[in-house]
Amino acid sequence: MTFRRILYLTLATLFVSVSVAARAQDRPMGGDVVHAVGGVVTKVDSTAKTIAVKLADGTEQVFKYTAKTTVHASENVAHGAKVGSADTYMAGKEGTHVVVHYAGEGTDKTAVAVDDFGKDGLKFSQGTVTHVDKAARAITIKSEDGTEATYHVAKDATIDTEHGVVKGSELAAKDGEKVTVHYSEDAGKKLVHLIRHI
Repeated sequence: MTFRRILYLTLATLFVSVSVAARAQDRPMGGDVVHAVGGVVTKVDSTAKTIAVKLADGTEQVFKYTAKTTVHASENVAHGAKVGSADTYMAGKEGTHVVVHYAGEGTDKTAVAVDDFGKDGLKFSQGTVTHVDKAARAITIKSEDGTEATYHVAKDATIDTEHGVVKGSELAAKDGEKVTVHYSEDAGKKLVHLIRHI
C-alpha cells in the first residue's frame, strides 16, 4: 500500500469516527433517535411530569420529563442560560414558545431537552424549500400562497430530519423539500431556530 492510500484511509476512518461521535451527542443515554418539535406550551402537569405542546399544525403532543431533562432559555428570556430542572422551571409556563427535543414515539415520548423562547419568542411558517445557500446559512421557502421568504439559520439551530436531529451547522435541507420553520425576527431579519421536515 502506498503512503498516499494509507493516509486517505486513515483520514476517512477519522472522519467517520468524528461524525459518529457528533451524532451520538444528539442521542440520550439509551441510544434512541432524538427528534424535535416546536410549539406553544398548553399545559404543564407537575404530578404526571408532562408538558403538552400545541404544534404548528394545530395538533397537541404530550411529553414526559425527567430529572435528566435539561432546559435552556433563549437570549431574550435569560441570555441563553441553562436554567436547571424541568420540574421547577416549567411550572406556569403555559403560553410559552418552546422547542422540545425528545426520544420515543406515540404516547411514549420523553423530553431530552426543552428550549424556552418566551411568550412572543417564535413564529412559524410552512412551505417548500426553493433555495439553500450553505455559505450564507440561509434558506428560501415558498409558502402555499406563493410568497417566498428567506430565513437565516441560527448557529445553534436544530434541524429535524427523518433520521433525527442534526446541528444547524449541517443545514440539511434541499430544494423541493417541505418544511416547517420556527423563527424569531430581529430588525427585519428572520432567524430560524428549528427546521422540521414534513
